[in-house]
Amino acid sequence: MYDLAILGGGPAGYVAAENAGAKGMKTILFEKRELGGVCLNEGCIPTKTLLYSAKMYDHATGGKKYGITAENVAFEYKKMADRKTKVVRKLVAGIKLKMEHNNVEVVKGEAFIVAGNAEAVTIKCGEETYSASRLLICTGSEAFVPPIPGARDNDAVLTNREMLALTQAPESLVVIGGGVIGMEFASLYNSLGVPVTVIEMLPEILGGLDKEISEMLRGIYAKRGVRFNLRCKVTAIEGNKVCFTDAEGNEQSVEGDKILMSVGRRPTLDGFGLENIPVEVDRGIKVNEYMQTTMPNVYAAGDVTGFSLLAHTASREGEVAVNHMLGIDDRMAYNAIPGIVYTNPEVSSVGITEEQAEAQGIEYRLSKLPMTYAGRFVAENEGQTGLCKILASPDGKVLGVHMLGNASSEFVCAACMAITNGLTVTDLRRTVFPHPTVCEILKEGLFEL
Repeated sequence: MYDLAILGGGPAGYVAAENAGAKGMKTILFEKRELGGVCLNEGCIPTKTLLYSAKMYDHATGGKKYGITAENVAFEYKKMADRKTKVVRKLVAGIKLKMEHNNVEVVKGEAFIVAGNAEAVTIKCGEETYSASRLLICTGSEAFVPPIPGARDNDAVLTNREMLALTQAPESLVVIGGGVIGMEFASLYNSLGVPVTVIEMLPEILGGLDKEISEMLRGIYAKRGVRFNLRCKVTAIEGNKVCFTDAEGNEQSVEGDKILMSVGRRPTLDGFGLENIPVEVDRGIKVNEYMQTTMPNVYAAGDVTGFSLLAHTASREGEVAVNHMLGIDDRMAYNAIPGIVYTNPEVSSVGITEEQAEAQGIEYRLSKLPMTYAGRFVAENEGQTGLCKILASPDGKVLGVHMLGNASSEFVCAACMAITNGLTVTDLRRTVFPHPTVCEILKEGLFEL
């Protein structure tokens, strides 16, 4: 009998397993593919590895404005892809070592919940049957392919998984969906000189993020040659041709060597016996603030809950679940979940946006400064301005921070900590920021509030 069984070895599952094992729980982790889940193997890490190669290429081709001239600059996509694979393998090996170090038993295979009650849950994997007093479901999510005629069984239509398996860059790319995944792939291939077209149903790309910053990013990529079709609905895919209606209802089409389907992800709820235990399912598995389902000894964390669908959220949820099992006072909060778009320049965001504050009737004060108020940003980002927006409540508490500019992903955590701990503008003003750094933009913005 195990103290804890975990289905899924992604950011929620392996972080929970590490914590449970370190705290003395007899833990078993089931993973049907590779440890690290979608994030490490098919998402966050491989895309950022390729995007960094693209950024290096941008630096090499754009060096003249920094006084650097390089001749015969070229990229080798196969080598970029090989490096991506090497990075992924290294990090997967690191997770395996963590599991061994914390005495977590890892079983590779498709686990299936046979039955469960208040005392134990029974799981079958292969020919073996296992029992655990508690279960944590971390089965993640899958790319959603809508029922568009011609979208399925079409070699030209790829999800993020197939895109990352490419060993050569496409000759041209049509991106269906201008969200985070779509824009990151658009950024990658635009840097490499691939013609890119983005088709988005909403009035703006990056729905849910700050509208002004989204507009600015779109403007930057439009100048670089990316074609955007907003308020457009895809009606059919015919081979390599994407048919859509525009905002005025006119029928249009565009062709691409490859077509990326990036219209969102859906929780993985089927195929592992969820129906054999009495848990409630809404858009995902329903949980409370302790990540506990309607069956007290069964928990769920990560994308399978259908809430945040971010790797760092999943990891924190896994920690909260294990802490609750151990009687540690901890609970999940979602008011300070950072979101990053790893384009070039990148977007970093945490807390509420202006649009959300206005929709919810929340009063706020606003500071808005170009990133050029930070000296190091000027030194390292020739010809760029960027933007930093800080929202604070009337009594001075930080509500949201939204930035467009490189390096912002590395210090948005300061804003996360401020929101999480209820810090005020005055608290942050009294903090000494290192100089010269890009993060000084936060302090500069505070003086505007």
